[in-house]
Amino acid sequence: MKTADLKIYKEKLLILRARLRGDVSAMENAALRKGGDGEGHSMPIHMAELGSDNFEQEFTLSLMETEGDTLAEIENALQRIESGDYGKCDDCGGVIPKMRLNALPFAPLCVKCASAREV
Repeated sequence: MKTADLKIYKEKLLILRARLRGDVSAMENAALRKGGDGEGHSMPIHMAELGSDNFEQEFTLSLMETEGDTLAEIENALQRIESGDYGKCDDCGGVIPKMRLNALPFAPLCVKCASAREV
């Protein structure tokens, strides 16, 4: 892959990483405010409110985990840029098309290998 293309993808990945880090941090803060010490949290009057609060906290934690996984994938992609392996499929070693990298800059697999893993 050309150096100019690598710079573009690296910039995209850095922007994504910064945005996700901010999102995860905000979600962590929101989940902590609603949890543990009771600060910033009013006691639910009804059991339904308690269930709703618990669901919301579990949902937030699930989103944080998903975004944490995406952050790890972004870090791996940045490492592949540095090592010269960016744009190569981790499974088959083939070239990952630019169209796929434009849509998902941290993609470690070509479409064929990604589809095979999903089955």
